[in-house]
Amino acid sequence: MAVIDPLPSGIHVACIMDGNGRWARRRGLPRTDGHTAGEENLAEVVRHAAKRNVGWLTVFGFSTENWIRPRAEVRHILSLHKKLFGRIEELNANNVRVRWIGRPFDEPEAKTPSVVQKAIRQAIEDTAHNTGMVLTVAFDYGSRAEIVRAVNTVRRSHTSPSVEEISSATYLPQMPPVDLLIRTSGESRISNFLLWQIPSARIFFTERTWPDFDATEFDAALALLDTNPRT
Repeated sequence: MAVIDPLPSGIHVACIMDGNGRWARRRGLPRTDGHTAGEENLAEVVRHAAKRNVGWLTVFGFSTENWIRPRAEVRHILSLHKKLFGRIEELNANNVRVRWIGRPFDEPEAKTPSVVQKAIRQAIEDTAHNTGMVLTVAFDYGSRAEIVRAVNTVRRSHTSPSVEEISSATYLPQMPPVDLLIRTSGESRISNFLLWQIPSARIFFTERTWPDFDATEFDAALALLDTNPRT
């Protein structure tokens, strides 16, 4: 495999981790096994991204629309997110800071269970001292909901909405624009993910399902930033 020079620390990569169910179906396994494999592969991707000097890695963990999935599947995904946020020792070993975006816990529309809320808060606190890559998990997240909330927040301040004002009212205002958006499993759509943050992003679509998305494929996606610099 060709070696690519480390990228600048400010690079922001976002991932739509699609295809867990397809991965399981092709193997004759339950969908829940696919989600388990996807969570385990996310840990691998986080490790590799940290080595590649990616500054921000943002992943689409669970959308505002995903709550309509079968209850057993949702329960399994929730348990995996609790496990993900519980990988504190590994995150600290990789100097990774955890952040979260989604519907705020104290708002009426929010659906994040208290046990996941606790895991999120603990992970943010326990990795706050790290200085490396920022791993942001989008959970109970939808970009339209984020934008509507941001616009309403600006209006309540009696300020005329502008790009700068709306950006400052998003879930995580410190988040830089996305440089590279990756979507796995052959789907060529954005699915209501980071619509405000991706206006200039390069987009990498791959046929591989998320559990099969490996370091070689990640580096191929990063190469888009070398061959297609922003203008």
